[in-house]
Amino acid sequence: MTVDFGDPEEAYEAIRAAYGTMRISAVGQHHRIRISRDVIGPAELHRVVFPMRFDATSPPLGWLVAGRVRDGAITYRDRHRCDHYAAGDVYLLGTPGQEYDTAVHTVDAEFARIDLRLINQIADAATGTPVRFTGYHPISLAAAERWRITYGFARHDAETAAAAPLLADTISRLLAATALSTFPNTMLRDPTIEDRHDAHPAAVRRAIAYIESGPHREISLADIAGAAHVSMRAVQLAFRRHLGTTPVAYLRRVRLAQAHRDLHASAPGTITVDAVAARWGFAGIDRFTDRYHDTYGCTPTQTLYRR
Repeated sequence: MTVDFGDPEEAYEAIRAAYGTMRISAVGQHHRIRISRDVIGPAELHRVVFPMRFDATSPPLGWLVAGRVRDGAITYRDRHRCDHYAAGDVYLLGTPGQEYDTAVHTVDAEFARIDLRLINQIADAATGTPVRFTGYHPISLAAAERWRITYGFARHDAETAAAAPLLADTISRLLAATALSTFPNTMLRDPTIEDRHDAHPAAVRRAIAYIESGPHREISLADIAGAAHVSMRAVQLAFRRHLGTTPVAYLRRVRLAQAHRDLHASAPGTITVDAVAARWGFAGIDRFTDRYHDTYGCTPTQTLYRR
């Protein structure tokens, strides 16, 4: 959904409706304001264009918000920092639970809002300890680039994901996992001694049985770990140790096999490759085609049309 506003007061009301009860003080000439928003399960993708300067005070965040300045500049201030971001910078907006101030300088920005429950589930559901972010800047230039690519990837498939629950689940979890690997936080640590002890073949067998019993469901790493009766770090270590892969990669392999069966069993003209890819949670038709070709030696289209 994209909305353009020519009237400043109408635009401010839309900003408050989307982002909370903000106190806005504008400076300079008003121009057309654009707000774009796509909902992908427990995540949202936003792009905002504010072609003027303004200051705003915002209520505490109820989401994790990570983004990138495409053009212009933004300043964020809270009790712990005052950070300036210019074109190209990737940033974490602030700490959930704290009020913050924003100074916008004719900005074009994109950002993702991610449900904190999803962040915590991916970070450390096994121990029940909420993750805590300890910095607002990416841990490296490579991490910042990874966030930019992931956001663009999610934006590209946002419309398709709205009608494909597995795809929406895949994209929202990808955004959350990428945020966790992009910004400093308490999850970025090695497996414990207990995790290493629990990474045994029996845990892998239980995890595989769970995955293969219902790949059509929305399955998270926390779900797989729960079925295996070990922590998420332990099940990841177990898959790497005994299968040379990860639980999520194994789930993707099982879903790829289901997509292959659907394509092989369908009559040409009754289904599309895009629809099958979305049904089984694959975002990006090019990546799906490459992965399919690597596995089956032909393209999904060739399978569908029996070429």
